[in-house]
Amino acid sequence: MECVLGVVGRDFAVVAADTSAVQSILVHKTDEDKIMVLDSHKLMGASGEPGDRVQFTEFIQKNLHLYQFRNNMPLSTAATANFTRGELATALRKNPYSVNILLAGFDEDVGASLYYIDYIATLHKIDKGAFGYGSYFCLSLMDKLYHPDMTVDEAVDLVDKCIKEIRLRLVVAPQNFAIKIVDKNGARFHARREIVGDSPVEAATAPTTA
Repeated sequence: MECVLGVVGRDFAVVAADTSAVQSILVHKTDEDKIMVLDSHKLMGASGEPGDRVQFTEFIQKNLHLYQFRNNMPLSTAATANFTRGELATALRKNPYSVNILLAGFDEDVGASLYYIDYIATLHKIDKGAFGYGSYFCLSLMDKLYHPDMTVDEAVDLVDKCIKEIRLRLVVAPQNFAIKIVDKNGARFHARREIVGDSPVEAATAPTTA
């Protein structure tokens, strides 16, 4: 029952994901971070088989670091998206990864951008998107409420509305969510949305960078 959401605003992108690690009917943990900080200005939200998700996101992260060390410059968000898509396409003919990705980043010359990459190596640049069962409820909300010039507060409010709808309508809904933001100041953690007892906690914001 994984859920990954992404929204591009005026000069930033927001990625949110549930933090549940689930196997069959068991919830093993509720603090799993599914949004990888690839470098100073890129985020990768991923859903899929836990082993594939962790291995593939770490593989992409380390290759970005290697490219930067070798060339003394980072890959752009578009180049990272195409590299990721290429690796998924190559693996598709050999040992495919069961992983779906929302890649968000900020480039000085382009601004914020968001890319949709699924497990069969489909790549699209989008303004808003979602993966998982939560997408059945989130995409219609995004279609209705999204506009390109959203502020951070408006984008986070839209994500909160999506989380509320997932909790209300999904039969086995994730309890907790993490929200991260990338803009000209870098990629960083923004907030957690947790359920404590029977009540959601909606104002847990921390200024950490991971």
